[in-house]
Amino acid sequence: MKTIKLNIDKTSNFVSKDVLDSYEKRANDANSLLHEGIGLGNDFLGWLHLPSSISEAEIEELEATAKTLRDNCEVVVVIGIGGSYLGAKAVIDALSCSFDAMQATRKNPLIVYAGHNICEDYLFELQSFLKNKKFGIISISKSGTTTEPALAFRLLREQLEAQQGKASAQQLIVAVTDKARGALRTLATQEGYKTFVIEDSVGGRYSVLTPVGLLPIAVAGFSIRDLIAGAMHFENLCGPEIPFDQNPAALYAAVRNALYQSGKKTEILVNFHPKLHYFNEWWKQLYGESEGKENKGIFPAAVDFTTDLHSMGQWIQQGERTIFETVVSVQQSNHEVRVPSDEANLDGLNYLAGKRVDEVNKMAELGTMIAHVDGGVPNLKLELPELKELYLGQMIYFFEKACGISGYILGINPFDQPGVEDYKKNMFALLEKPGYEEATKAIKAKL
Repeated sequence: MKTIKLNIDKTSNFVSKDVLDSYEKRANDANSLLHEGIGLGNDFLGWLHLPSSISEAEIEELEATAKTLRDNCEVVVVIGIGGSYLGAKAVIDALSCSFDAMQATRKNPLIVYAGHNICEDYLFELQSFLKNKKFGIISISKSGTTTEPALAFRLLREQLEAQQGKASAQQLIVAVTDKARGALRTLATQEGYKTFVIEDSVGGRYSVLTPVGLLPIAVAGFSIRDLIAGAMHFENLCGPEIPFDQNPAALYAAVRNALYQSGKKTEILVNFHPKLHYFNEWWKQLYGESEGKENKGIFPAAVDFTTDLHSMGQWIQQGERTIFETVVSVQQSNHEVRVPSDEANLDGLNYLAGKRVDEVNKMAELGTMIAHVDGGVPNLKLELPELKELYLGQMIYFFEKACGISGYILGINPFDQPGVEDYKKNMFALLEKPGYEEATKAIKAKL
């Protein structure tokens, strides 16, 4: 099986062999802590063996539900926030035609998203778009009371029932929620919605290989079997018994922490393929929410090259030297386009005539990496054979496993997110939610 590959050669001028060797034991110990289940946040390790524990019956149930939605819907709305939608969108966008939404005839439903913001214009425009369309809903929430998805679900459920009738709507709503408790579980039981479970041991940002991500990906028409197979392959490649220099997750975690301790406080995830934009967004959430605690943590940023070379490129090349880059490089395009010759050659591009556009892009990638390293920016490179489910599954597990190891090296709990609740408390107080009366008085006194 082909695999994604990590290359750290362009960090050697910034992290010496002795320094990297000093991180070997820390990375191996962190990996062992994960597998022994005795580290911080060990109640949330359900993702660790998720690829190898998914049963054939579970896969078949997901595929059957996806087929029902595909057969009956023009559009499926995935409602969720954070990890409840980012993983699915990352994979679906990476595998979809860039202009698929504009096609008059679609093989599979258009996947759109809601519940990831509280923008009135967005919701109005979404509801307008869904008028007179056959649509379904996948509502994803453990509690069913998180403001953004709960608000979107209330609006869209009412619209679906009005357009299709309550009985039909019942068959077109799927709830991915807690096993036994919460508002969404209660409603799903009352209304008879098809349901899938989010296990308590799997946090949202690690949930893409659960029904949270797998169901929308299957509805979009992509192979969840290949995605799982890729993740399972990397589950085996990144185990604690694998030697450090052969374990990409441990190596990545060690190098990025060594760079962090040397003063490189920001990691920029780079792609040279626009379909990976939302993979960057998923990665930002995974690492930002996992490591940003106790006044510690590498700041996760992301850019889309070559586009952002014409905006952020200047800062990366010559700005403050507190950054390093991890470049995700897709080795083989799915299509072939060659540069034509032009007799007038007014644009001066005839020197490229006959070359594949991907070759031009690869030289831009290589030239950028050389320039940035020469400018004092360490570069790691993650090589992806192709944009296919198998390799995206490998990359998902690679980043998840490395995140757990990296968090333990840093000395924090990589599986909680206590700081996320602070804005919610203020918002509820300002909205005068019942039960927040004292908080409302206190916050109004600050205004």
